[in-house]
Amino acid sequence: MTTISVENLARACEAVGDLIAEIRPEQWKERTPCTEWDVREVVTHLVGMDLVFAAMIEGGPMPERGVDRLGDDPVGAYRSSSAALQAAFSGPGVLERSFHGPLGSATGAERLQIRLYDLLAHGWDLAQATGIPVRLPAEVGEQSLAFARVQLATQNRTGRFAEPQPVDETAPAIDRLVAFLGRTVAPQQ
Repeated sequence: MTTISVENLARACEAVGDLIAEIRPEQWKERTPCTEWDVREVVTHLVGMDLVFAAMIEGGPMPERGVDRLGDDPVGAYRSSSAALQAAFSGPGVLERSFHGPLGSATGAERLQIRLYDLLAHGWDLAQATGIPVRLPAEVGEQSLAFARVQLATQNRTGRFAEPQPVDETAPAIDRLVAFLGRTVAPQQ
């Protein structure tokens, strides 16, 4: 299994950022598999969560809710927030320290994994909505799936994730991850 690392986070952030950079103006209002959000709202969520995790790790104030974080430059906003996220997780000893959040205490390594599976799932959502492929590293998807299975085994999914959906065992790791998180994955052709 791939070790938990900021490099894996950087690779996933870059892959999702590359996808976001290809979104055409008419695609921002497309519906996504994350049924309550369109493409712009998913990107807004990604930016907001990057900032929340960075603030949690750095001990800074939480970002204000309900603010338009994308403005006229969604790509720039995403790249800036993912840079802040990566910088926060790159600090000395961050992965070993414990941080308190709404769902309890977790190490920096566990927080990184939580942020990573959310990022991967929403990258998949954007790819499905836009038809733009997201080139996510398969081993990072495998790692995220393994972590999510353990982490969510004892947690309530209500309000966060739907029940796991069926998916072919030979499907790519990202498809198995999102199916585990409750999204419907079309059978492979």
